[in-house]
Amino acid sequence: MQFFKVKTVEQTLALIDEKIEPAAKTEMRELKDALHYILAESITAKENVPGFDRSTVDGYAVRAKDTYGSSEAMPGFLTIAGEVKMGMAPEVAVTSGNAVYIPTGGMLPVGSDAVIMIEHCEDVAGLLNTYKQVAPGENVIRTGEDIKQGEVVLEAGTKLRPQELGALASLGITDVKVFSKLKVGYLSSGDEIVPFETQALEMGQIRDINGLTILGMAREWDVDVIYGGIVNDDFAEFQERSRILYEQVDCLIVSGGSSVGAKDYTTEVIQSLGEPGVFVHGVSVKPGKPTILAVANGKPVIGLPGHPASAMIIFRLFGERIIRRLQGEKIVSRPERIFAKMTKNIASAAGRSDYVRVRLEEKSGEWWAEPIIGKSGLITTLVKSDGIVEISSAKEGVLQGEYVPVIPTR
Repeated sequence: MQFFKVKTVEQTLALIDEKIEPAAKTEMRELKDALHYILAESITAKENVPGFDRSTVDGYAVRAKDTYGSSEAMPGFLTIAGEVKMGMAPEVAVTSGNAVYIPTGGMLPVGSDAVIMIEHCEDVAGLLNTYKQVAPGENVIRTGEDIKQGEVVLEAGTKLRPQELGALASLGITDVKVFSKLKVGYLSSGDEIVPFETQALEMGQIRDINGLTILGMAREWDVDVIYGGIVNDDFAEFQERSRILYEQVDCLIVSGGSSVGAKDYTTEVIQSLGEPGVFVHGVSVKPGKPTILAVANGKPVIGLPGHPASAMIIFRLFGERIIRRLQGEKIVSRPERIFAKMTKNIASAAGRSDYVRVRLEEKSGEWWAEPIIGKSGLITTLVKSDGIVEISSAKEGVLQGEYVPVIPTR
């Protein structure tokens, strides 16, 4: 196979969107246990929320026109005709010249069309002095103003955060159909890699950092993980261990062995797992050029660079998108970014996207990005950083004081 027919970052993201389909497995979950799951079907409201006109403040339900002209200097006067009790339908209507006390969330009495806040009026022995005029609909939520019966409340692919759970709870929904939680497998490769618990390293050995960092990132994206251990640079062993792990998971990640060395079998191993195989073999990006992406019989396979910092950046750029698409989440944008000013000039090669680790500092109400200088394989550059500055392939660097997009890493 020819090595490094590199793609741009934009081409790689487009190919991920084209080739990665949601995993087919779905399940019904109780709403209380569905946090961070992805909806597998759209949900339509079967009722209005709220189901009645209600007050948004403590005050008095009135006919708005009865308050017109009211002011501190010349208050209006209304007769208090009763009160609304929480959780009960009003027992009294509002007629011309009358007002009814109503608490926040109370049901608006018949005849009223607004609520005057308690701070803007005064009860004087049953006579309400109004010191401010209100408009029709003021301090009132109308029936169905929040959610209308028949409308699509949440679309398939929506991640259920606490606010989405609250919206569904307001409709009395107790169970939802969601995509089942993904299972991701990870395998490190290389004769030099040893378990991270190894205390005394022999010359040339490297502890397996990626087994913790990459799977830690995957856990942050709400997937289950399986650590497959370390495999030596032996093709038959590598292929067999990869096949065993591949059959247990929805997505396989392999770290190391993706460059051009004689013992780098990653591409061949990934290609042997199933069709159609590799669709990205090298990305025009620094760090992380030796990146492999594939689909084997419907399952994504990710080949990451061996250097820990490079692996983390690539996994943040492409692995997260693959996982989110695989778990059925609706993709609306690239990873979240904030904008900051650069503290110094940074050079970049045209035609290649560069990702520079930075420390963020707030000065005079603005974010500034201070580059952390270090080689791509240094994990401490990520430890010290708050984010990664993206320099697109169309640019030849950024200037001091220029606004740049930063992918947060904290």
